[in-house]
Amino acid sequence: MFKEILQDLVERTEGGVAGLLMASDGIAVDQYSSADGAFDIESVGMEYSVVLKGVQRAAEMLDAGETKEVSVQTERLTTVVRMLSDEYFVALAVEPGGNVGKARYLLRTSAPALIENL
Repeated sequence: MFKEILQDLVERTEGGVAGLLMASDGIAVDQYSSADGAFDIESVGMEYSVVLKGVQRAAEMLDAGETKEVSVQTERLTTVVRMLSDEYFVALAVEPGGNVGKARYLLRTSAPALIENL
């Protein structure tokens, strides 16, 4: 079920290379990488899970409310992370020049189906 949703996210996003559903403790629930995905999306997710905890703590300290989405842009990749709950997040990796706006939209619209099946 999750792999199909992740595959749909990657394939419907121009430049999408990988999708990941992960627990906030860094344990992957499911993942999907396109055939040309040249990196380990699970490792990316584990490292970003640590960053997400820091962002969530900072938002709490600033009384800014819950963290909904985080985007990290690097030279080789833009990773958009959508929080599903305090315990789970979904991430979509997009190559440079890819459609990050569509990635954000698809993550937001697919979130209810992912939450329902967790």
